[in-house]
Amino acid sequence: MRILVAESKQDLNTVIVEKLRSEGYAVDACFDGAGALEYLTLGNYDGAILDIALPKKSGYDVLHDMHAQRVFIPVMFLSDKNEVDEIVRGLDEGADDYLIKPFDIEILLARLRVMLRKTVGVHDSIYRCGDLEVDVSRQEVFRAGGRIELTGREFAILLCFIRNQGVVISREQILSGVWNDAGEITSNVVDVYIRYLRRKIDDPFSYKMIQTVRGVGYCLRAETD
Repeated sequence: MRILVAESKQDLNTVIVEKLRSEGYAVDACFDGAGALEYLTLGNYDGAILDIALPKKSGYDVLHDMHAQRVFIPVMFLSDKNEVDEIVRGLDEGADDYLIKPFDIEILLARLRVMLRKTVGVHDSIYRCGDLEVDVSRQEVFRAGGRIELTGREFAILLCFIRNQGVVISREQILSGVWNDAGEITSNVVDVYIRYLRRKIDDPFSYKMIQTVRGVGYCLRAETD
């Protein structure tokens, strides 16, 4: 499973990330809300751990913006505030769990496992762009009503596109959002996978949805855009 950790305190961030990786999770990390939102909208995560008091965007703002962009994954809030009304607010805002700092890392792991078990299959998301449809919960893709078979990596890249349809995405953003080991991968690999996607998504159709923006990256656009 792939988890995003967005915690502003570097020492705590490192402790959480190292522990999760030792437990077999694939983990990305950042230290502010703007970065967290970019990761969550470009990547394909199973869950997120968000500090409420993130700089640039609070955990609340990140959660609201995720849902506005139809990114529905389980979220655990971390907070220094232990007042009942703060905990209630965090859960009412849409978080699946709320953990008060300081905490035992084993407690975080246990609650993360429970959170992920409870939410498997709960947040179904279907994205549409013109005649293209991506069903996240079923991992299915259709164009003009016909089903298209994609590999896991191709599906992750297409999900990155359709969550940000109409927005130009750089090769570097695709790398960081789709590959866990992006530092080991060159941007040329992105171009290879885009060619694979185009063969399946665009080649059978007159209108080409995956468009190249020279010198910048790629963009997914419906014909009416």
